[in-house]
Amino acid sequence: MLYPRIIPCLLVHKKGLVKTTKFTAPKYVGDPINAVKIFNEKKVDELIVLDIDASVQKKEPDLELIKHLAAECRMPLCYGGGIKTLEQAQEIFSLGVEKIAISSLAVENPSVIPELVKRVGSQSVVVVQDAKKKMFSSKYEVYIHNATKSTGLDVVEFAVQMEQAGIGEIVVNSIDNDGVMKGYDFLLLQKIRDAVKIPVTVMGGAGTLDDIGKVIAEHGIIGVAAGSYFVFKGKFRAVLINYPTVQEKDELIRKYFVDKWG
Repeated sequence: MLYPRIIPCLLVHKKGLVKTTKFTAPKYVGDPINAVKIFNEKKVDELIVLDIDASVQKKEPDLELIKHLAAECRMPLCYGGGIKTLEQAQEIFSLGVEKIAISSLAVENPSVIPELVKRVGSQSVVVVQDAKKKMFSSKYEVYIHNATKSTGLDVVEFAVQMEQAGIGEIVVNSIDNDGVMKGYDFLLLQKIRDAVKIPVTVMGGAGTLDDIGKVIAEHGIIGVAAGSYFVFKGKFRAVLINYPTVQEKDELIRKYFVDKWG
């Protein structure tokens, strides 16, 4: 039986682990390799690592860091940041990464996506949509380069376009909810889920386990990712890498998934 995935998302900035709020003010929270070691011990479902410098600064992927991350990870690893060519993507996979996450590449050069999928398989290609709600509208727009560049693309239409191009998964990330820890954007998520059939992971807003549970209760088999929730503890946001215990996770899945969807 397939189950929902609960996924920490780590942001890398100047080789350090950081956390942002609404994609601004990156706060240093530790070393990414040490964080991976801790998440190994906690038996996380999957890990997303995004280099937030690479695309903005037109840097190539940090292959040395990726190699160390992949060597340390004992869970499926999805890496994103700076991927602009098919050759870069293939080199990253050769280091042991299971999935690549692309964002600006999908917007700026969408014609390359079918060939990328052909080379590495659809299950290995993830498109991250950083989405922001339009003023006085129920629609959302896709942003790239750490939400510094608007694209004019409608989130739903772009998701459909990427599904048709053959990708295997969409990560939809709410810019407005990033780091706020007050719950996910359910309207945004529902729009994407209604539009595509491929797996979807939602990110941006988790502040409690119940926030994660509510997504699972509403959508069943889904990926639920979080950044701040898995690196901060308490109202003063003290840095403490954390993840539900086996017992907590089992109870969460039973309460929000098995009882409703099983």
